[in-house]
Amino acid sequence: MTRQSRTSPAGSERSLHEAYDTALLDLDGVVYAGGHAIAHAVESLAAARAGGMHLAYVTNNALRTPEAVAEHLCELGIPTEAGEVITSAQAVARLIAEQVEPGSKVLVIGGEGLRVALRERGLVPVESADEEGLAAVVQGYGGPGLEWGRFAEAAYAVNRGVPWYASNTDLTIPGARGIAPGNGAAVEVVRIATGAEPQVAGKPLPPMHRETVLRTGAKRPLVVGDRLDTDIEGAFNGDVDSLLVLTGVTDAEQLLRAEPRHRPTYVDRDLRGLLTGQPEVAERDGAWRCGGWSAAHAGTHLELTQAGEGPGREADPVDGLRALCAAAWSAAGDGVYGHDVEKALAALGW
Repeated sequence: MTRQSRTSPAGSERSLHEAYDTALLDLDGVVYAGGHAIAHAVESLAAARAGGMHLAYVTNNALRTPEAVAEHLCELGIPTEAGEVITSAQAVARLIAEQVEPGSKVLVIGGEGLRVALRERGLVPVESADEEGLAAVVQGYGGPGLEWGRFAEAAYAVNRGVPWYASNTDLTIPGARGIAPGNGAAVEVVRIATGAEPQVAGKPLPPMHRETVLRTGAKRPLVVGDRLDTDIEGAFNGDVDSLLVLTGVTDAEQLLRAEPRHRPTYVDRDLRGLLTGQPEVAERDGAWRCGGWSAAHAGTHLELTQAGEGPGREADPVDGLRALCAAAWSAAGDGVYGHDVEKALAALGW
């Protein structure tokens, strides 16, 4: 089945950490939120690594350097080397370096991660739009302390015709206190002020996938993420499989209404999903069954019923969600499911 025609989450008899050689893990909303590890993340990743799976951490957050990210992961109890961290700052720095002369000056609107990545590519980060010979402007997440004047600095340069780049365009970022504006919101500020469009490197676009493959050497990767529009779409664009975990931005309703490029290969509650097989979602007489649940599209809504326990499985709500995904996606085809889903989700406690 091609990704373009996916009508249900896939099953896997083998545990995912055995079926794939490398997990390409998003960080925010998957491994941690704010400064704290998400439940079950530390032990699940340790078990996956012990089982032979390589772990790589792929983040659109350009604020911190790979060394800083690795240090944070180690503090959380996840042993990590800097080389196992791939950031959108690295991807955008490579993109810029391919289009400007070595040693060029680049105006940085963001954090230290961008500056370090640019230096690694032989570029010179600067702070002012008035720098002589400015070759590019690059914008990345700068954290809540980024001053408003930095957006003005970017606008001055872009309005003069300096090429504009963005590490990523995630509109939001999950944190310990909830969902906050991400770099995409900051990019919108400069776009409004200039009418320009940046070249973007981060997920879901090809420069980030290329950077990841170059740095990890993965042969059979599995993208693991919490966002449909970055992690899952990035896997789609890279023609690799994906696991959506429900610990971050994406909620159950958004998943049911996913368009084809946003439909993950697998769905699970959290990173424990790496350590298990994935149940089959099977169609029978117009209904989709997974575990102890059966779901169907019924005219203007989704119907969900408990169908008795599957072999060795209790009536797990996530199985119910998988069945609902199959019913919604098959009814929507190449479009978006536009009918009522609230009653069916309420039956699962979502």
